[in-house]
Amino acid sequence: MNVLSQILSNKFLMISLFACFLAQFIKIFTGKKFIEFSRIYTSGGMPSSHSSFVTSLATLVGIENGFDSVSFAICCVFALIVMYDASGVRRAVGKHAEILNEIVDNLDNKNKEYEKLKELVGHTPKEVLFGGILGIITAILLY
Repeated sequence: MNVLSQILSNKFLMISLFACFLAQFIKIFTGKKFIEFSRIYTSGGMPSSHSSFVTSLATLVGIENGFDSVSFAICCVFALIVMYDASGVRRAVGKHAEILNEIVDNLDNKNKEYEKLKELVGHTPKEVLFGGILGIITAILLY
């Protein structure tokens, strides 16, 4: 029980999780329709919750330990890798899924059922940027 109370009282973790959930909540209003509740639990889209999550943590560590600390450098490198991955590799996976779904749709497979691949996986650089900005602002306001 002590471990759970320590985790729940970790200010950095709670603020970072809030920044992540805030980005997911905002996604409800940034889809094709004005309100899409299903987007609250999906990956991809505006803003990037991954970026919001890691930039809020890095910002909090920088504020607390100094922006010249080793712990901030570690968090910053971690954040940059996550953000690069979200706009690079994961975005490419989504584009590949879109093409593969189109190919399968065009095949003569009327009698076979298949599950479409998820196309909204990664983020555009703009989505990553706005997620990062949201994370920084959230960290500053809640610190």
